[in-house]
Formats: sequence, structure tokens, C-alpha cells
Amino acid sequence: MMVGNKSDLNHLRSVQEEEGQALAEKEGLSFLETSALEALNVEKAFQTILSDIHQIISKKALAAQEAAGSGPPTQGTTINVADSSGNMKKGCCST
Repeated sequence: MMVGNKSDLNHLRSVQEEEGQALAEKEGLSFLETSALEALNVEKAFQTILSDIHQIISKKALAAQEAAGSGPPTQGTTINVADSSGNMKKGCCST
């Protein structure tokens, strides 16, 4: 994430918003301008980066589970509940 700070000081700007946005896109980053003085986008910047981190970590954890073979089963397994003689039990008290 690329964050442009002090967006409230427009008259002292060195980089135009469009330039920052273009550079962020070129580098594959999200872009946001903030102003702590005006409380503009500061909380949003933190929420966005935390959300991105959570998403990346979740994807990596899922990929690691799948690689280890501990992911969700892809096929069912048939289970035979007959006793060893091949007879099915009828109930708890039957012989």
C-alpha cells in the first residue's frame, strides 16, 4: 500500500495525486491519500492494510493445509458397519 500523507497541505504538494496513483498501480499497490489534521482516510488506511494482510495470511494458510494433505476431503469413503461375521447387528439387546 502506498499512502500519501498531509493531503491537507495542497499548496505545498510535491507530487500530484494522479502521479501517486499511477506509481502505485505500476508497482501493484493500492493507493490512498491521508490527512491526520483533517482526520481524512487515516483509519481507512489502517483498516485496508490489515484487511490485505489478513487476506494474504488466510490464502497462505489454506495453501499450506492443502499441500500437507489436511484439507477438506475430496472424496467420500464407504464404511461397512457389519460385524466380522458379515451379519448386521439388529439392536443393543439382540443376540
